[in-house]
Amino acid sequence: MIRVCFHGAESTGKTVLAHKLGVELACPVVPEYGRAYAEAHGTDFTMADLLAIARGQDRLMQEAAAAAPRLLLLATDPLMTAAWAEMLFGNVPDELLGYPKAEQYLLLAPSTPWLADGTRMFGGEAERKRFAAVAEEVLVSAGVPYCEIGGDWAEREFRARRAVEQWG
Repeated sequence: MIRVCFHGAESTGKTVLAHKLGVELACPVVPEYGRAYAEAHGTDFTMADLLAIARGQDRLMQEAAAAAPRLLLLATDPLMTAAWAEMLFGNVPDELLGYPKAEQYLLLAPSTPWLADGTRMFGGEAERKRFAAVAEEVLVSAGVPYCEIGGDWAEREFRARRAVEQWG
């Protein structure tokens, strides 16, 4: 099984691209647990909330992997929760770095407009750039393979599709 994870700052198309490509390639997609958690509990996160989000995300990933699909798309994973921990609290608990990693990460650049949706927090230009840098640093620190996906919506969809298709 090959897991490809969409990673990056808020409002960069991770969930939209994962689901679109999942339909096109007829492969399962693990949704973002943190969004459902934020919608149910609010966004005044504590570190305990982030750890709960990572555990919930891991549970969803394990459930999807149990079916042993050839390709599994992850709208996010606990490494993105690690980036949130760094952004919100300035540190990353070891637990967030200890979960299984995807075989490939697609790092989505913040080159698309930020859209407020009630759960997103870092919409300012400087905040988005910092979040993007933190997200990339988490991947580098974890030693996982990744490729950068940028451009407008059409270009990032094209580039993400090509990156995912090499695994599918």
